[in-house]
Amino acid sequence: MIVTLTPNPSNDRTVTLAGPLERGAVQRLLSVTMQAGGKGVNISRAAVSAGLATDAVFPARPDDPFVTELIAAGIACSPAPPAGDVRINLAITEPDGTTTKLNSPGATVEARHLDDLAATLLSRSAEASWVVLAGSLPPGAPDGWYAELVRALRATPAKVAVDTSEGPLSALVAALADERAGAAPDLMKPNGDELASFVGGDEATYEADPATAATAARTLTDRGVGAVLVTLGGAGAVLVTAEGAWHATPPPTTVVSTVGAGDSSLFGYLLGDVRGGSPEERLSLAVAYGSAAAGLPGTTIPEPGQTRPGQVLVKSVTSVES
Repeated sequence: MIVTLTPNPSNDRTVTLAGPLERGAVQRLLSVTMQAGGKGVNISRAAVSAGLATDAVFPARPDDPFVTELIAAGIACSPAPPAGDVRINLAITEPDGTTTKLNSPGATVEARHLDDLAATLLSRSAEASWVVLAGSLPPGAPDGWYAELVRALRATPAKVAVDTSEGPLSALVAALADERAGAAPDLMKPNGDELASFVGGDEATYEADPATAATAARTLTDRGVGAVLVTLGGAGAVLVTAEGAWHATPPPTTVVSTVGAGDSSLFGYLLGDVRGGSPEERLSLAVAYGSAAAGLPGTTIPEPGQTRPGQVLVKSVTSVES
């Protein structure tokens, strides 16, 4: 089972424009969609589609429409007491696939809310193969909370994946300095910009030269992280483990919306791992899922039949040094 934690869930509203976004202008919309979302929720949605057991943990009232929508979609949920209403995020998608995201902060939490959420997560993780800590933290949560959860989850048999950014990502990387602290997850999934934020370099360089991205990601595996999956947009993704490094390029894709593509990539990797796949097979599924998501509108998560792992080209990156 894949257990996901979304500490700051969102109702994701996506508006699709007929032309490029024009600041200060009045524009007509082609469509407006609304979906219960958040990184962890998206991964649970993908798991259900692929026939994997999952449990989505997040703060919400049991009778919140957010919860009832997920249950109706066949997603098992374990809501914890919330600090307030589920936030609303807005994504604006242009015809060429350019996506502008406007994310609200969410309700401010207190220590008791985080304790309830952590207790719910730990209780559901005893039977999990993977636990995914995903997305931003709500206002009031300390940046180091994910690192604390990784340590706590070491008491369970589950492997731990983390996908976050900004302060929580920086705090997690800082916690890797003390190997005895047990804060190193089994998988981290930064994108190029997030990797550059704590290693240096820049996203454009990583996309143009995946070997550089692999070298940068190696700094995390050298500090105890089991595997690092770096998503590089149209340039595919890089996977680095203690055994080696690989780069995968996606099949030709007409980009419709990039919302949820990173979440889909992470799920593809987890699916490959659950199936016992090699690193190359895990990376191939990650890129297949990510590119499929980019070709779908809004926050649509691809179904297995919409992915094309056979058209993903995976090559070993031999220039990486430990």
